Amino acid sequence: MYKVNPRQVRINEEFKREISALIMNGLKDPRIHPMTTVIETQVTKDLKYCKVFISVLGNQEAQEDTIKGLNSSKGYIRSELAKRINMRNTPELTFVSDQSIEYSIKMSKLIDEIKVKEISEDDLDDELEDDDYEDDDLEDDDDEESDDLDDDDDDDEDDDQDDDDDEDDEVEEDM
Repeated sequence: MYKVNPRQVRINEEFKREISALIMNGLKDPRIHPMTTVIETQVTKDLKYCKVFISVLGNQEAQEDTIKGLNSSKGYIRSELAKRINMRNTPELTFVSDQSIEYSIKMSKLIDEIKVKEISEDDLDDELEDDDYEDDDLEDDDDEESDDLDDDDDDDEDDDQDDDDDEDDEVEEDM
């Protein structure tokens, strides 16, 4: 990985600004879509070549037409850059279609869809859990009532055994 030169960063930004202004105001080619954006410029270290990343808001056909229009006006853009930016060499321009904005919009929509699905599933899960809790509460109440009844039965049996023991004790005393 190479170290980023601050001069290189300034040159890239200046080219980006000037090419953007030329596309918006200086070019009259009907093939160039009005919603064309310069995303990034990469000028080589020797300042001979410049790769310009372009994003077009529109369909694939509009992107292709815009790139064709920009490629046909390369000479004009390069000469205007030479007039506006004082450099020994004006780099040769290469226009590249950049799909990163469209890709990020698509990914954002997918994430939103997933969030909506998760929220709806969570709501359903919560409702099911609430129903389960209510059913559990009802079952617990039924269990407690049956336990109470069982305890009463056990108490009655214990009482019966105690009575039997008392009778046995009385019989033994009589003898």
